[in-house]
Amino acid sequence: MSAALKTWVKSRNTPLSRFAYCAFTSLRTLRVPVIRPLHRTLYAIHLAVQRTIWESTRILWYTPLFVSRLETPAPGLLLYSGMPQVIGKLRIRVGRGSRISGKSTFIGRSGNAAAPLLDIGDNVDIGWQSTISVGTRIEIGDNVRLAGKCMLAGFPGHPMDPADRAAGLPDTPDQIGDIVLERDVWLATGVTVLAGVRIGRATVVAAGSVVTRDLPPGVLAAGVPARVIRSLAADPAG
Repeated sequence: MSAALKTWVKSRNTPLSRFAYCAFTSLRTLRVPVIRPLHRTLYAIHLAVQRTIWESTRILWYTPLFVSRLETPAPGLLLYSGMPQVIGKLRIRVGRGSRISGKSTFIGRSGNAAAPLLDIGDNVDIGWQSTISVGTRIEIGDNVRLAGKCMLAGFPGHPMDPADRAAGLPDTPDQIGDIVLERDVWLATGVTVLAGVRIGRATVVAAGSVVTRDLPPGVLAAGVPARVIRSLAADPAG
């Protein structure tokens, strides 16, 4: 339907345009009657077929392709929702039994002399739409949990000087730093961790926080910038 015809139908300022609008909206919402036993059976079949296709693709395609990109065999790796996007020059190690969303992105800074390293431990979760930008090294310890839309920003991608940004120059060495998440850390949804930060063992960072400096082990932190809210009952050294 052309733009002019759409405008005329939506205007409904003539009997014909009003009739056309009603006819179009009726057709748009048209559906067959629901026969619950039939359609519930068809729905179950749909889910089974969909799951079979997803699992087959994961086993036969996404997992072997992604593991071929790694420096380690990553036994027990579970990819879900596809395959992570890997951008730039980046070395990746993944430990045993980790789960990684296929909607995540791993980026290596291209201006380094040596390829940056992303080192993921055992039993790690990396959630949906998380982004890990590795300046030199990012270490994610065993049992770490990254919820959806987390960002580990080991480099910013652009310089602070506006003229350099306008010229398309890369970020400067002082903007780059390692990030270390010690074992048992949990980053809730939407947490951002900046370059040069170490988060201590078993620390939990609340949703939406921005971590700009080191956090000690065994605490709950929150805010922008993140600060320690309280100590956690569990002993992180235990």
